[in-house]
Amino acid sequence: MSDFNRRKFLEGSAGVAAAASVGAGSALFAPFAHAQNMTFKPEKGAKLRVLRWSRFVQGDIDAYMANVKKFTELTGVEVRVDNEGWEDVRPKAAVAANTGAGPDIILSTNDDANLYPDKLLDVTDLAEYLGKKYGGWYPAGEAFMRPDGKKWLGLPLGASGTLIVYRESMVKAAGFATFPKNTDDFLKLYKALKEKGTPGGMALGNATGDSTWCNWLIWSHGGKLVDKNNKVVIDSPETIKALEYAKELYANFIPGTLSWLDPNNNKAFLDGQISVTNNGISIYYAAKNSPDPKIKEMAADINHAVFPIGPVGVPTESHLFFNQMVMKYTKFPQAAKEFLRFMMEKEQFDPWLQGGGGYVAQPLRYYENSAIWSSDPKNLPYRDSVKNLRPGGYDGKLGYASAGAAADFIIPNMVAEAASGSKTPKEAAERAQKRAERYYKL
Repeated sequence: MSDFNRRKFLEGSAGVAAAASVGAGSALFAPFAHAQNMTFKPEKGAKLRVLRWSRFVQGDIDAYMANVKKFTELTGVEVRVDNEGWEDVRPKAAVAANTGAGPDIILSTNDDANLYPDKLLDVTDLAEYLGKKYGGWYPAGEAFMRPDGKKWLGLPLGASGTLIVYRESMVKAAGFATFPKNTDDFLKLYKALKEKGTPGGMALGNATGDSTWCNWLIWSHGGKLVDKNNKVVIDSPETIKALEYAKELYANFIPGTLSWLDPNNNKAFLDGQISVTNNGISIYYAAKNSPDPKIKEMAADINHAVFPIGPVGVPTESHLFFNQMVMKYTKFPQAAKEFLRFMMEKEQFDPWLQGGGGYVAQPLRYYENSAIWSSDPKNLPYRDSVKNLRPGGYDGKLGYASAGAAADFIIPNMVAEAASGSKTPKEAAERAQKRAERYYKL
């Protein structure tokens, strides 16, 4: 077991024990007795601009904007929120960091903060306050936002769980009473679904969120981009086995997945073109809330499952992590920190979790008890997405190299090349090795 997974297990056990000792019901949402409230006094005339990824779930942005309005009413600080696609936030954030001008606060993905750590405001005081008050941050969130173990480069916002989304009726028609729990049966299911004319499919394009299944694929077979010393080891026998598996799996995909970005599988699933994919809870949310009776009826047939376990023998979950960064160039650092504090407090954060319908899983242990996870049993699999998250830079240390390699889609591109047959598994692994070594210069 890696140091990261061992620590995650121990802290997870401690978190469960702590939650059990608190009690049940609404008492779980009272701040810890020893926590001292912290506030930051906004600068006179402060105005904030927030850049964040655009919605896949309408309730997310509705609840977020309701909290923004509430913040402005309480503080007098005007807040402008710009919504952009995931693929657009990253380059815009990089431009802002390099030019020293742009949004005051940026909500981005994965370990983007490590691309320009010296351009970000230190929010250690705020992070430690929230951690003490709400049961602690999950190790994955801390790894992303505090890679040196000291200074916090930003605050974790949560993660959109990348789980299996499937049609129960079609999986049963393919001969499976329950969703497969291992990679051998997972492949058998995909083959059976194709034979039934109800194929599945997962994104193999440069999809920020949905291509994370490629991390699962490599890790499940024992492969990894780097070792504990940040030495690139992706060209390995374990990776080759994973890519050979990917080729078999891809042969049963619906055509077109090589160009799929994040919206494509949502549309294909809701159009009835595919029966199994990987996604956040947004497909289920869209079906439940669709004005189209046929799509709304589909919701009863949709269910969720964690990814199957591969030859490595342990869960290897990869999810899309969300961060919150305050740019160092902001003229209103106090206002920015107060905004983030306000948005993470239970009076705002829990309604936002519920508004999003489970689309984002919490980064603080305290919110495991949010009503969103018990209101619908189909939501529950997404609850522990941050708790079980293995960072994309596994098994090494996060930093500029891990962030750059993830932003360059090295793993998804390797899987796509091998799966489609444009390169042999060995050729794809060798190319990924060379690309990654450009970032990991020891």
